[in-house]
Amino acid sequence: MEAMEDDHEKLLNLSLAIVADSGGDQSKRKRRRRDHDGCEEGKIFRLLQMREQMLKLDRHNKRKEGNDGLHLIHLLLITATAVIENDTDSALKNLYELYKGVSLNGDSVQRVVAYFSDGLAARLLTRKSPFFDMIMKEPTAEEEFSAFINLYRVSPYYQFAHFTANQAIIEAFEKEEEWNNRALHVIDFDISYGFQWPSLIQSLSEKATGGNRISLRITGFGRSPEELQETENRLGSFSKGFRNLAFDFQGLLRSSSSSTGTNYSDVRQRIKKRSNNETVAVNIVFHLNTVENNFKISETLNLVNSLNPAVVILAEQEGSRSGRSNFLSRFMESLHYCAAMFDSLDDCLPLESAERLSIEKNHLGKEIKTMLNYEDHDNGEKNSCPKYERLETWKERMERHGFEGVKISSKSVIQAKLLLKMRTTQYYSPVLQSQFDGDNNVINGGGFQVFERDEGRAISLGWQNRYLLTASVWQCS
Repeated sequence: MEAMEDDHEKLLNLSLAIVADSGGDQSKRKRRRRDHDGCEEGKIFRLLQMREQMLKLDRHNKRKEGNDGLHLIHLLLITATAVIENDTDSALKNLYELYKGVSLNGDSVQRVVAYFSDGLAARLLTRKSPFFDMIMKEPTAEEEFSAFINLYRVSPYYQFAHFTANQAIIEAFEKEEEWNNRALHVIDFDISYGFQWPSLIQSLSEKATGGNRISLRITGFGRSPEELQETENRLGSFSKGFRNLAFDFQGLLRSSSSSTGTNYSDVRQRIKKRSNNETVAVNIVFHLNTVENNFKISETLNLVNSLNPAVVILAEQEGSRSGRSNFLSRFMESLHYCAAMFDSLDDCLPLESAERLSIEKNHLGKEIKTMLNYEDHDNGEKNSCPKYERLETWKERMERHGFEGVKISSKSVIQAKLLLKMRTTQYYSPVLQSQFDGDNNVINGGGFQVFERDEGRAISLGWQNRYLLTASVWQCS
């Protein structure tokens, strides 16, 4: 186990030398793609044939043995440098070698390098190339939804954020219980089929008594009418089992014509109809990274502040990737993060698991290839690349928009510990146990860890020593 950890450290530390050698002006170079015609035709066909051979082997579940992970990462970084330097010959040669050594059913390094290799191969092609479409083929809505469900079920990743947010909402509701008429209104800027809210419904019901019902209203933004309707049906059906809870769901469509994806006038109109003194909680979990640019993020936070909520919960993937980052910076940040995610899945699911392949292909793999083929826009008007920031950046931004951090409660920390223990017991190897380190700010659950940060005002889920996501609680200053 110690040898494996040493190898992972060596793999990721290789980035320093590669990035240092690449120079600081790579983001200014104009990207040049090669199509399948012309002098590169034979090399590209040979590359794609090797890729098909890799996929064929994986379909038969034949794992590749004896491939050194350190060598694969080193070759991947050299290839990325060749791509950004427009050294197509070297990039194609190295990609050919990479496809010989990677596998979608191998160890975590072989798997993550396979998807990064695909992203680099697509980057060498024009978007008009049929080969580009073949490599970048996106999962269907059903496949993407299934991958999300699988990850939600087997990993503590999403549940960590949702349970932490729900606990903060309950505590804000309890604080105002004497004058809020036992009414709670949650505004969710990204409803995501409502997976966060059954646990909140159940927790509120446990607080209610037969003669003193609690009213819960959720206003949620969704990407499509189908998503909103399915969310309303699911949550409505679930809430019927709790007779001491009055539940109402209002769905709002994230406007495709709005660069923020949020119709602010609808939000304000709905809030004006709020019941007397109800506790208002704003949930911005995994949302702000999808907002188009910093101006629109400011607009969103100004709206949230104007609603004067009792509590605001912010949860985002931890990182430093944005549309303003140059290619190699985004590449290295994504490689570090995805290496941790792929490694963590080895403790969640067996290698032969169809669920693991679904998660990596249709969720993580899609994110990798999208990030590598993000189109730079100098004017900043378009940005399809998610903006992952570190806690320090979000903290500065929230404080600048009139919010102050709230200390995460001990209940949330204990809840995080129990979540990791439950996941460790249910899905992980029996040798992995949930335990406290000597440092009370760190809780272990197998390779997963929970870190208390910013003097207890934020809590992060990590894999080994890598932060994966961070949740923080805020109130208006």
